[in-house]
Amino acid sequence: MPLFMDYHIVSEISIDAVKQGHMTDRSVQDKYGVKYLQFYVNQEAGTIFCLIEAPDEESCKQVHQEAHGNIACNIVKVESGFYKLFMGESHQLDHGIVLGKDGDLDNAYRFVLAIDILGMTKAASSCDMKHLIIPDNPKQLIRQIISSYEGREVKNADYDGILCVFTQADEAMDCAIEIQKKLIKQVENPEDGSWNITFRMGIGGGQPVTKSDQLFKETIRLARRLSIIADDREIVVSNMVRKMTAIEEKPRSNSALKSIQLAEEEFLGQLFEITEKNLSNHAFNVEKLCRDIGISRSQLYRKVMAVTGRSPVAFIRDVRLDKALFLIKENKYNLSEIALEIGYNNPSYFSKCFRDKYGVKASSVDIRL
Repeated sequence: MPLFMDYHIVSEISIDAVKQGHMTDRSVQDKYGVKYLQFYVNQEAGTIFCLIEAPDEESCKQVHQEAHGNIACNIVKVESGFYKLFMGESHQLDHGIVLGKDGDLDNAYRFVLAIDILGMTKAASSCDMKHLIIPDNPKQLIRQIISSYEGREVKNADYDGILCVFTQADEAMDCAIEIQKKLIKQVENPEDGSWNITFRMGIGGGQPVTKSDQLFKETIRLARRLSIIADDREIVVSNMVRKMTAIEEKPRSNSALKSIQLAEEEFLGQLFEITEKNLSNHAFNVEKLCRDIGISRSQLYRKVMAVTGRSPVAFIRDVRLDKALFLIKENKYNLSEIALEIGYNNPSYFSKCFRDKYGVKASSVDIRL
């Protein structure tokens, strides 16, 4: 039977009231062919998440409606393997409430680390796209470190980098710092010639269900966006991760670790939404971005520089070229099609921009990782 998860926003959460609500749900669930399995309570955020087996979404709603009238803000269908990857297995339960390892409430927060890693070439304007393939050794090292911090790798067909999820914010942060330290050591003191790489990382945190249509969709998207705005060898963490870790006390390598504030995170989301929506529009530029956000060009410049460390023009270019690299690796489109897809109506100019960013001339060869 399909698996669903819903979420409720409650102003003041009483654990006894939540348990009673769960018992009431179970008293009527058989009527609708539904089984309420367990639920997560986050008292600080004022949210409750119910995990449900049901024939369809409507049946979940009907149980809540008849039992107590507390209708969920959203319900999403959940793939069992994906749920277990993020939320874990063999939970300790208290009247259906999921508890963490320490016996306290599992607040349902999970933390996603996105690692963008790319092969590099020291040749000037090389024509060999295979220079951009990630060597196996860095990937193996990264996966070993992820496992040592109890992280779980998340396979994502729409992402070329490495995604992993952690139950605790400190686990995600400490893992990223160790990856950063070990990769820098290998790049600066290579034992062989195979460690010509660059990398950047982003860490986002969030709850399983929001207004989006997929489990942890917003958290994964945030981590990926933070990795895009990171400089080479840098870790950028979200406002939630900043608040839940003692970031100032974390050991630093000779590269950067920075966090963004909530207002910056919200602006970044707006910036990406508008840019990605207009990705294939060759007329999309800074002026249109200013109009869509509703601020002046000078204000836009200051805010984009403060959050991303680059100009609005450079930000738009980087988002487009990151997408181009992904499309090239898919090996489904020719270069003219890719250029149009990311808003370049001149393939030659696209090739120049690609070469300037990656040091390699774009070509239609299979470099899937």
